[in-house]
Amino acid sequence: MRRRPRQLLYDVLLWIVMSLLAAASGPDPFDDPRRFLLVTGGRVLLLGLAILVGRAWPLAAVVILLPLGPWDFTEGLATASWDLSGGQATSDQAWPLSLLAVKIFPLSPTTPTVIWYAYLTGRRVARVWPAAAVFGVTCLVGVGVVLAQGGQLRLWFTMVSGLLGFYVVPYLLGVLRRRLLQQRERARQSVAAQARLRERTRIAHDMHDSLGHDLALIAVRAAGLEIAPGLTPAQARAAGELRVAAAEATERLRQIVGLLREDIEPAPLAPVDEDVTALVERARDSGMEVTVEIAPGPVPALAHRVVQEGLTNAAKHAPGAWVRVSLTPERIAVRNGPARGGSTALTGGMGLTGLRERVRLAGGTMTAGPVDDGFELVVIPHAGEPDPHDA
Repeated sequence: MRRRPRQLLYDVLLWIVMSLLAAASGPDPFDDPRRFLLVTGGRVLLLGLAILVGRAWPLAAVVILLPLGPWDFTEGLATASWDLSGGQATSDQAWPLSLLAVKIFPLSPTTPTVIWYAYLTGRRVARVWPAAAVFGVTCLVGVGVVLAQGGQLRLWFTMVSGLLGFYVVPYLLGVLRRRLLQQRERARQSVAAQARLRERTRIAHDMHDSLGHDLALIAVRAAGLEIAPGLTPAQARAAGELRVAAAEATERLRQIVGLLREDIEPAPLAPVDEDVTALVERARDSGMEVTVEIAPGPVPALAHRVVQEGLTNAAKHAPGAWVRVSLTPERIAVRNGPARGGSTALTGGMGLTGLRERVRLAGGTMTAGPVDDGFELVVIPHAGEPDPHDA
């Protein structure tokens, strides 16, 4: 693992600090230089090796630092004493028999380093069995150390607290931290995935509402041009081909929109920057025969979306037909007559389905179906209920 300069600096500083602590707590170099070199030099070497490999392989660092584990019973974080004589100790009773003094959690200057790499093992090593194997070996070493020093009860207490404090507790804290981070990452990915799906849905609605509407109007213009007087057969045929091409493009758009959509709540759409009157005028400019009746009073928030869908359906499925738009505060209706030319649009689009859901969310009701020789779309908006998508 290649270290960055800052990481290298941190590792060197850690090694220097831990080496100074190990040297300060070791044998006196002036009284016993040989023992100082063996004990302190060995500790410094082990610390250097552990820090060298510990960033990439923390479990290997734990193994390297095994000689610096909780094997010294002379110093502890705390000392607990129990009177084993039942309060009847006499002067002739030996101290080990009348009083049990237990060192809880043996300490040494290198203890923080061992704890740190045990924690990193839980944090970074996903597999459990390597850590369990190392801990098993560590327990065997601890048993051997206790038995070698007489196997007294107080030594067993010290060893158990040392093994728990040096290895088990830091490892479990590392595992807990790793799982919390994983859970946070999964939550972040889930939110990102939902955001992507919502954006895809928004794009699908935008394509259907805007581009699909424009393609349908192009087909209407081509149909009007196809039956216009004074055209040569070649020109009429070209206009017919343009009408068919626009209808095929609309169908391909419908297929693409179907791929983009997902079964989630539609994302809010940006308001269309035009009112119903401007929308009708644009349809008239494209060649549609549209009449509109707008009653006095507030215009329902759903009006633009309903009229847009009605005009689009009329242009796709009934080219050349007359269209009548009726708008009141309590009712929105779009009705068209019979088609004057053949429709090239396929059924099964999502426009009316999406509109029906939008009306439902707004608290209204919608009906759509054949009427006489044409088709009618009627929406009764809920009084005082705004459009949930502000469209």
